[in-house]
Amino acid sequence: MKFPQTHTLAQIATIINTKFVGDENFPVLGMNEIHVVEAGDIVFVDHPKYYDAALKSAATVVLINKDVACPKGKALLISDDPFRDFNKLAEYFKPFQKSQLLISETATIGEGTVIQPGTFVGNNVSIGKECIIHANVTLYDDTVIGDHVTIHAGSILGADAFYYKNRPELRDKLKSSGRVVIHNNVDIGAACTIDRGVTGDTTIGEGTKIDNQIQIGHDTIIGKKCLIASQVGIAGCCIIEDEVTLWGQVGTASGITIGKGAVVMGQTGVTKSVKGGMSYFGTPITESRQRLKEIATLRRLSK
Repeated sequence: MKFPQTHTLAQIATIINTKFVGDENFPVLGMNEIHVVEAGDIVFVDHPKYYDAALKSAATVVLINKDVACPKGKALLISDDPFRDFNKLAEYFKPFQKSQLLISETATIGEGTVIQPGTFVGNNVSIGKECIIHANVTLYDDTVIGDHVTIHAGSILGADAFYYKNRPELRDKLKSSGRVVIHNNVDIGAACTIDRGVTGDTTIGEGTKIDNQIQIGHDTIIGKKCLIASQVGIAGCCIIEDEVTLWGQVGTASGITIGKGAVVMGQTGVTKSVKGGMSYFGTPITESRQRLKEIATLRRLSK
């Protein structure tokens, strides 16, 4: 998430009431999770296992719960609870906005687009040309829809990320301030749910076709011309490259990559990243021919 304008390190420290290491005028442009950070961004880290990754990431401001040497060209925000303070920044720069209308006055809707009754279009939503949005679709704030997109009844785009920190007293929610971005010529079936990014975008590439009853987690990127059949569940922070086919009831672990042109057969559990151009089946995921040979061998042994 980029801020509306550049802030200084000192200004950010004041917002969250922390001390800082670095030039007080050090520019801060936004905030993001570690897998999508860029120069100018704040990244938070609160576990020693990930200190090095955060300090060496593309982020130039690190919100951290330990006094450490500041890497050259970067700045630090020293906090007793980086998770809490990252949430404070999300709330400060992207507070919840109450809606008063089914279609917000701040939404933009392209020429020739049809929106059926009962659909909710939130604040700052953008919908392109010649789209059909069927009844009772929900488009949360800041969702971006391209041209020639069809979304069937009951689908929900932009609900919060499923992201929690386990504390002794509760599971503390990381606030979501990202978006859902749908490119041109995408079809989305009925009763699908696509979660917004935590601070970045959950993205569906041009020409991808999504069946009914599919869940797509936060910050996942789906490429062009993919086919995704009914009841697939894609976890957060996945990369599904172009022209991938996922058949019914496939489920993925978070953070995996499925290579271009891969075909994943029904009910497969994608437990790890896999190369493109191959067919896969089973749980844990295995190349289809290998898995079928294993099944055939077991059948022969049983006789």
